[in-house]
Amino acid sequence: MGYINLVELAQERAKAHLQNGMRAIDATVGNGHDTLMLAEAVGATGEVFGFDIQQTALTATRERLSNAGLLDRVKLIKGSHADMRLPLPQSAMNSIDLVMFNLGYLPGGDKGLITESDSTISALNAALSLLSSHGAISVIAYPGHFGGDSECELVGGWCDGLDGEGYRVDQVILEVIKRQPPQWFWVQKI
Repeated sequence: MGYINLVELAQERAKAHLQNGMRAIDATVGNGHDTLMLAEAVGATGEVFGFDIQQTALTATRERLSNAGLLDRVKLIKGSHADMRLPLPQSAMNSIDLVMFNLGYLPGGDKGLITESDSTISALNAALSLLSSHGAISVIAYPGHFGGDSECELVGGWCDGLDGEGYRVDQVILEVIKRQPPQWFWVQKI
């Protein structure tokens, strides 16, 4: 069996879900890979909001977007994903087509600075309240690092509580790769 990358799977599904003119949020900007993909997917008339608490992440993402000529489609916001509703314009309420989360720590950054369970659940609830009628949430969670196990378990429980209540939840776990594999959740409003 070949190598399966959950980030690539999540990005492929995101690209299939988004169309020109849509709105998306990258709740955990990191190094900007998802942000760039979202900016490409929403097209010239779309809009992306990107959140991160680390200035280094925002700086790297700004540079990545600028080099691709897509910075004008993205508003980068220094702040917690848990507070994502606050800086958004009123026009974004109930009109976000996709919110992406890639939890854990900034690759290449301080592994002690991680997403935390409480703020992640608050962020997921905020994201849910922002979704358009066909909106979706993509979450990749990483057990196996300090705080990751409990965060992954809470995200799974949060998703389980939604399934069948106006949402469809898909979950992918790559058990063949390692003992504590990452997990990907796709929550689709139905």
